[in-house]
Amino acid sequence: QVQLVESGGGLVQPGGSLRLSCAASGSIFSINAMAWYRQAPGKERELVAGISSGGTTNYADSVKGRFTISRDNAKNTVYLQMNSLKPEDTAVYYCNGAISPKTVFGPYGPYDYWGQGTQVTVSS
Repeated sequence: QVQLVESGGGLVQPGGSLRLSCAASGSIFSINAMAWYRQAPGKERELVAGISSGGTTNYADSVKGRFTISRDNAKNTVYLQMNSLKPEDTAVYYCNGAISPKTVFGPYGPYDYWGQGTQVTVSS
């Protein structure tokens, strides 16, 4: 069974920084693209940043220049460095991964996996 576990959320003042981590564990054959999404109260979930298996990145316009996504393939971990945080960045942040699990019949997928979410609150 594959799991994604996020960490690093919390309360920070405007202008501050946080670093989110998301570790994939379980019976994994390969991990393709990974991404961070967020959902603020009363709003739809939106893509924040994504990174391909080769390291190509993309960002929402609202976070360009402030957030950086990276990954450590040896650790099956993706990170989101968030700088110059604003109150409008307040949301639950979710990790997403396109992962092919190992099975007794060989690898399948990739399938979409989600973490449980971590709260980020930007407030003075």
